[in-house]
Amino acid sequence: MKKPFSNLTVQVLAAIALGVLVGALFPAFGAALKPVADTFINLIRMLIAPIIFLTVVLGIAGMGSLQKVGRVGGKALLYFEVVTTLALAIGVGVANLTQPGAGLQATARAVLRDAGKVAEAAKYTAQAGGMHWVEFFTHIVPTSVVEAFAQGDILQVLLFAVLFGLAVNRLGSVGEPLTRTFERLSQAMFGVLALVMKLAPLGAFGGMAFTIGKYGLAALLPLGKLMLVVYATMFLFIFGVLNLILRSQKLRLGPYLNFIKEEILLVLGTSSSESALPRMIDKLERYGCSRPVAGLVIPTGYSFNLDGTSIYLSIAVIFLAQAFNIPLSLGQQLSLITILVVTSKGAAGVTGSGFIVLASTLAATKVIPVESVALLLGVDRFMSEARAITNVIGNGVAALVIAKSEGEFDEARHQRALQGGSGPEAERPAPVVPLPVVGADGR
Repeated sequence: MKKPFSNLTVQVLAAIALGVLVGALFPAFGAALKPVADTFINLIRMLIAPIIFLTVVLGIAGMGSLQKVGRVGGKALLYFEVVTTLALAIGVGVANLTQPGAGLQATARAVLRDAGKVAEAAKYTAQAGGMHWVEFFTHIVPTSVVEAFAQGDILQVLLFAVLFGLAVNRLGSVGEPLTRTFERLSQAMFGVLALVMKLAPLGAFGGMAFTIGKYGLAALLPLGKLMLVVYATMFLFIFGVLNLILRSQKLRLGPYLNFIKEEILLVLGTSSSESALPRMIDKLERYGCSRPVAGLVIPTGYSFNLDGTSIYLSIAVIFLAQAFNIPLSLGQQLSLITILVVTSKGAAGVTGSGFIVLASTLAATKVIPVESVALLLGVDRFMSEARAITNVIGNGVAALVIAKSEGEFDEARHQRALQGGSGPEAERPAPVVPLPVVGADGR
């Protein structure tokens, strides 16, 4: 019988608890542990580009019809737009109802008088300067494939992988040796991932110790209502909206969350949804989703289906308007949702990206001063966990929905997963290649 502490979930939970304790009791030491978390996240990022490339290429190459690729991709993008727009609307509605920024006018004015905070806010504003939606779409096409892989740009790697997969698909039987080689490489990369994940507790410990050590629990008090509203809204979104979506596909939220609990805890500890991306592709496949669908939907969703980021952005903008006593008309709020639909697509699954997108949104609306984002500097890191967890859960739900709609969901494998019969990534049996399977790739 396995000892409880040999379980990754238990290890990560213990590491998070220890990180909170160290950060609270020894704040200077906790703040100095940021390199520990950063190093672990870098190890994961090191694997993301090759795993996405191999998964997407193998998925498209294994499809019998290229029409299937277009249909699955189209369904995924439509789903992303509908759900993220709904998330934005819910965020705006909740912020108007709860008024989290009411009564913070004095604090808001004080923050703007704080030269250091304004300077830091200006730094984020400068970073957000290049995030106009036209530049976002033109950025998808890399000037160099090598550069795309070197920088780990998910969208650029995804574009190249789709094109490469289409080319391999058109080769037919001639491309089978290449497909077999890629399959072996894919297995090797997931083997490397299994080794890296042994360090997950260390990364979670460093990330949590840094957050508590640098910002302190006291930083939560003045903006506690905003945090409460954000967390409560995301909780309701997951257990309300996403739950109903899964039920419409005859799936249950509870077992799904239990199956990906290690990924959720990893994101909680590292505050980055990117840390769970490679494992989510594998987990969704083991949960019943076809590998091609999981391979396409998961990576694409990291740029186009950020439910948690959408909720946070909409609440944060309304919160800042309330805190700085800037009334927003219904028309302005509708315009805000429209702009957020575009700007939220620029937020990758990286810690702090939501903050940058928020600055770019304020710059685009020209209603709320961009410097106002300084008010959120102290608590943004704490809300980053909620954003990242919601993003990860939402992307998994998207993959399941698309797989179900395409008949690419294996019920037998799903039942084995529910009964705990799925082995870890490294023990995954090698699929037979070539596979004339239908599906699209993923994240």
